[in-house]
Amino acid sequence: MPFRSQDVTENEFGIPGKSIKLTDPETMRALAHPARIALWQHLLLEGPATATECAPVAELSPSACSYHLRQLARYGFVEQDQAAAANGRERPWRAVITSTTVEDLDDPVAVMAARLLDYSLEERWQVARQRYENSKQDYPAPWRSAAGGDRSVLYATPDEIAALREQIRELYRPLIRLSGQERPEGARPVQGAIDFVPLFGPADVFGTDESATDEPATDEPATDESAAGGSAATDESAAGGSAATDESAADGAGR
Repeated sequence: MPFRSQDVTENEFGIPGKSIKLTDPETMRALAHPARIALWQHLLLEGPATATECAPVAELSPSACSYHLRQLARYGFVEQDQAAAANGRERPWRAVITSTTVEDLDDPVAVMAARLLDYSLEERWQVARQRYENSKQDYPAPWRSAAGGDRSVLYATPDEIAALREQIRELYRPLIRLSGQERPEGARPVQGAIDFVPLFGPADVFGTDESATDEPATDEPATDESAAGGSAATDESAAGGSAATDESAADGAGR
């Protein structure tokens, strides 16, 4: 089907598949549904699956999963894959889009839809984080040592932060291994995020930056890259999420 959000391109984020720039509010609202983010991420990470096989992932009935998969197909994120069917009765689905981007938006309705998608992706990631924290001691020592976050306060310019973000992406892109890609023994899905949050207000910038105009900053989201899941901040999400720029493989989807 034609995409409502234009600019479907070959993926530029070092992962297989295609990327889509999200600009259409209806598309972003459709992807923001938690079940659809989960289904999109599952297909990205685990490969083609039927609605019945996806049901435990979305915690829904097979019929409800079938509905949400059809909605994802309506907006071009997934499609039926009869070549993967074990018999003529099965209806497997496969992911088509593996990452999304959300750049500066001029339409206020689109801005609100992007916020909704970002909120859904963030909520999904926080649930995963809390689940890990609640059972942390049950994981083997190597995983407890490797997992977790690093926190610090940086003094940097926008250009320096942008360069740092890209350097981090270059490091983790080889580890975005979607369905069909070779994975080393012992590899497991791990949620990762890049998140730089200003500790100052907009007024602090306009009060000190001589090059700034008197016009207030527009309330628009920064470019997000999402590949699978969880995209959606930019989030680059492959398999998850789409659904934040965040780079997601199988969450999400991206935003």
